[in-house]
Amino acid sequence: RKEAEEAKTKLEARLLQAQKMEAIGTMAGGIAHDFNNILAIILGNTDLALYDGPKRDPLRKNLEEIRQACLRAKNVVSQILTFSRQTEQERKPLQLNSIIKESLRFLRASLPANIEIRRNIKRESGTVLADPTQIHQVLINLCTNAAHAMRKKGGVLEVRLVDVNLAGHSDLPPGPYVRLAVSDTGDGIEPEIIDRIFDPYFTTKAVGEGTGLGLAVIHGIVESHNGMVTVHSENGKGTTFNVFFPRIETEATLKTETSGETIPGGNERILVVDDEETIVNVIKMMLERLDYEVVARANSAEALEVFRIQPDRFDLVITDQTMPNMTGEMLTKELRHIRSDIPIILCTGYSELITEEKAKAMGIQEFVMKPIDMRNLAVIIRKVLDKSRSKSF
Repeated sequence: RKEAEEAKTKLEARLLQAQKMEAIGTMAGGIAHDFNNILAIILGNTDLALYDGPKRDPLRKNLEEIRQACLRAKNVVSQILTFSRQTEQERKPLQLNSIIKESLRFLRASLPANIEIRRNIKRESGTVLADPTQIHQVLINLCTNAAHAMRKKGGVLEVRLVDVNLAGHSDLPPGPYVRLAVSDTGDGIEPEIIDRIFDPYFTTKAVGEGTGLGLAVIHGIVESHNGMVTVHSENGKGTTFNVFFPRIETEATLKTETSGETIPGGNERILVVDDEETIVNVIKMMLERLDYEVVARANSAEALEVFRIQPDRFDLVITDQTMPNMTGEMLTKELRHIRSDIPIILCTGYSELITEEKAKAMGIQEFVMKPIDMRNLAVIIRKVLDKSRSKSF
């Protein structure tokens, strides 16, 4: 009876945790939508100021800092959403050094001052095929665990990144890998439990301090990337986790955009729809700077009526998804009933109703997550318009 009661208590705790995660996911979605709209306004106006201002203006550096902070905030929101939804993300060629630097900067604010962070990263590490948000999740979980092991006495948290070649390893095929190592100077892991640390719900933390899922999640992410995670620990000397990711043979060169590059423009006619008038005005000003002719509406029904009167007047429609009365998805269907070949770009800060796959299945040319900066928006618009034009010939 006692064992049954203990099992019941554990099951109830797991159910409570699952309900808590679901609630966090719902809350995160609402926050993400509103926060990304706010970021869209800040980022859009910053890009306009950078575009219009003189190149040698002393305020330019401050504007660039604001712009970078907006993009960092966008990534943080994306990471929160991915963790809460546990959805499969798109993998792309990635150099881990940039993810590590960003993650450690994000982590520094939450760690006690008695924990020193050391970073030992090669400037140019190999490229891996990975999802950046999941890599961030792996690193944050490992560093959080390391910090927890040193919370009483303090110590050194070190993150190392190096290219390695494995030959004849029992758990991985021979070949080139990137090794990510996270070390702490805590008390170490007891030998009798070290084989259990990756088990789901296994934790040595007190009630309320951990779910026992962190290392299990890490193990699952790393294995799904065809990698491996190992641990080495000694009592009183600390712990090191080594994570191996396969390097891809054709390394992608990740280019950093500079503000001096030419932003593509055009002379086509674009209908812009968003229920937030400030966002509509920002996008309108951006596109007019690039010589497009823009009609903007903060009401989807009004936008539909404008389109209905002169459907051949427009070369492209850019619409938000989450709008009252008529969502972007509903507006798209109505527009397509009037003119089936009109190119459409759908934007959203967050939506559970539509995904990129569903948008593409509807015939929407591009699915864009807010906030989007002026340069990337311009590139996407030009890509859609040029593709549409080539089909018409």
